Amino acid sequence: MELNDGNLQTLTEFMRKTLDPDPSVRRPAEKFLESVEGNQNYPILLLTLLEKSQDNVIRVCAAVTFKNYIKRNWRIIEDEPNKISDPDRTTIKANIVNLMLSSPEQIQKQLSDAISIIGREDFPLKWPDLLTEMVTRFQSGDFHIINGVLRTAHSLFKRYRHEFKSNELWLEIKLVLDTFANPLTELFKATIELCQTHATDINALKILFSSLALISKLFYSLNFQDLPEFFEDNMETWMSNFHNLLTLDNKLLQTDDEEEAGLLELLKSQICDNAALYAQKYDEEFQPYLPRFVTAIWNLLVSTGQEVKYDLLVSNAIQFLASVCERPHYKHLFEDQNTLTSICEKVIVPNMEFRSADEEAFEDNSEEYIRRDLEGSGPGHSHLFWICQLHAWGVYSEAWYHAS
Repeated sequence: MELNDGNLQTLTEFMRKTLDPDPSVRRPAEKFLESVEGNQNYPILLLTLLEKSQDNVIRVCAAVTFKNYIKRNWRIIEDEPNKISDPDRTTIKANIVNLMLSSPEQIQKQLSDAISIIGREDFPLKWPDLLTEMVTRFQSGDFHIINGVLRTAHSLFKRYRHEFKSNELWLEIKLVLDTFANPLTELFKATIELCQTHATDINALKILFSSLALISKLFYSLNFQDLPEFFEDNMETWMSNFHNLLTLDNKLLQTDDEEEAGLLELLKSQICDNAALYAQKYDEEFQPYLPRFVTAIWNLLVSTGQEVKYDLLVSNAIQFLASVCERPHYKHLFEDQNTLTSICEKVIVPNMEFRSADEEAFEDNSEEYIRRDLEGSGPGHSHLFWICQLHAWGVYSEAWYHAS
């Protein structure tokens, strides 16, 4: 397929038909696109369309079509024909980052997913300049661009949380750390400062806290396999700021929605996860910071309401305290009878209440409710969940008996 206006117009017409509710119009259009996707320049025409079309619906449609095309065809399978020509692969990788970062958010997310799919196959050996190209965008000062980079990096790096250890994996993570860790830390510090500068600007805070949530997720992924030397050397910067964010209570970021977690809740939930990771895997290095995190997360638990939007935050906070109590040298923090009574009365018993939201969730899908409840990830928490946590803490005792 040639890169010309005629083919772009044809592609636009068939894209529009794929959105038609009439199956007799939609299905032939879908079949046509399937029949031409093996042609050279097809993905380049899609990228050109989503960049230049004046119709936003067509742009989004082209972005989704492109992402699904990449998902189906990018991987090269041995002894099978290459479904995307080498020139097209080269052109895509040369242009997609720029295009993604200059696109509206709805399109940006689709292209970010496509970059992640390509990255899983080609990074770092076949796409060595990907990270460098992304990191340079931190200097732009444009948080639409910066959040696009962070979102893409999160999609690329989150697999480190479940990959098996191997020399190949270590080499990749080392390359990522060498390129990404310091710029990420500098961005973290700069974003914290901007939050203080714009503390009364709700629109700026929403963007900045979205960035902080993504940065916190990246921190978790980059630290999951092992404690990198860079993050050990810079632990004071990260942990002090994480602690400050945990104790932050900006009224502008509080939401009236009782069910959907806001930016502040999502950020604090991720910080609890990060603290739990360090308490479980790097307790010796984390020990100087642990008492202040125990205090902050404990205060967070006793001051958090019973609304559904806090469920993830409460669950992650509890998991942090449970991970701390599993360590013999930290059990003294929870042995005082008043502390145990307070845990039972102020955290466990209130969170065992069967709320109206729980009843609705159970009625909508009882099996899913029970599964999530037993995992401790759903609305509310079951008696079994809390009893397991009590045993983990070693506090299934007289304090629980009196509180219940």
